[in-house]
Amino acid sequence: MNPIQKICLLIVGAALISGLYGCDELVSILSEGEPPSPLPDELLIGLVMPQSGAYVDGPDDPNIVRYINGFYMARDEINNAQLAPPRIRFILEDNKSTPEGAIAAYNKLIHEDGVVALLGPAASTLTEIAFPLAEENRIVAIAPSSAAQGLSALGDFVFRVNLTVEKRIPPGLHLTNATLGYQNVAILADDIDVFSRSAAAVYSEILAELDIEVLTTETFPSHAEDIRTQLSRIRDLEPDAVLVAANSFDQPTVLIQGREVGIPDDVPFIVPALGLGQVQQAGAAAEGAITFAAWTSTAETPASQAFVRNYTARYGEHPTVYTALAYTSVQLLVNAISEAGSTDSEAIREALAATSDFETVLGAFSYDAVGDAEYDPVVLVVRDGDLQRF
Repeated sequence: MNPIQKICLLIVGAALISGLYGCDELVSILSEGEPPSPLPDELLIGLVMPQSGAYVDGPDDPNIVRYINGFYMARDEINNAQLAPPRIRFILEDNKSTPEGAIAAYNKLIHEDGVVALLGPAASTLTEIAFPLAEENRIVAIAPSSAAQGLSALGDFVFRVNLTVEKRIPPGLHLTNATLGYQNVAILADDIDVFSRSAAAVYSEILAELDIEVLTTETFPSHAEDIRTQLSRIRDLEPDAVLVAANSFDQPTVLIQGREVGIPDDVPFIVPALGLGQVQQAGAAAEGAITFAAWTSTAETPASQAFVRNYTARYGEHPTVYTALAYTSVQLLVNAISEAGSTDSEAIREALAATSDFETVLGAFSYDAVGDAEYDPVVLVVRDGDLQRF
């Protein structure tokens, strides 16, 4: 891939994101080398995100808005850095928070719109349904936030950006147990959601390795309005910690009702993938909660600092981990297209699979053999309504 195509297609890393490269330097690079190979004037990319249904509180849900803002900000930064086509254009399809909606969105984007690649769905439950369609049609699909085990292994054309549960929970449990010394725990898990079931399975495996007693495993269905009965049973057993396996939409309910039924403040809730939006929804009940995360806004890398600064300037609020995952997914995809020098799906797939130590806001990013992300997780705790380093 010659430098013309790389500069025209991608802001690679913090220098360009921060605006450290001036226009004169870009023009100098663009004036050298061979002419770029033919590429379309427009890179049409499909976004499959919930805009309605059970996963969101409508299209104006602040959690999903901040998620989608990550895609748009990456797109605009890349397009604004280019001195020539191609430009990125998104087609956003509502998956309606249902398997049927995810399938319909994939089919429309693939067969009617002819997109180059797909970004989404967000939830593992829908990713499990949609990924086989991408594989069947041999089109690259990246799920930014899906974290259940095994979904990238569904095909060669499917990838994820979030750290999967088996890559974030074990180091998180080892670190928190070494610090807090909990001897027994209770597990509270959604028994329907794919991500939650996967997280609960990893909990059980690692707790057995650490010889930590599981006093009880209580379950509840997705979108439960009242989990007080299960939480009261947990309270009565007096665990040292409560390990929660729940999707983002149920996490605030668990935290709020857990404290309401009298689980003491000094008994931490450990909730993988707890985001800033969920912390804000839970309010005071989130204080002291611990999460095993893919990213923190306090990360000290230049790329992450520039991302937080630019997002805050643009939107007037801090980005969430989902913003960072969406933003990174666009960069990874466009970098792969840049490396491939083509919109051919096989070429993009090969370039994406070869991603190694690519600098992102999440850190140095690589893909493993099945298309799951590899980078360093972080452990965070809620203090004064914010997520801070544990």
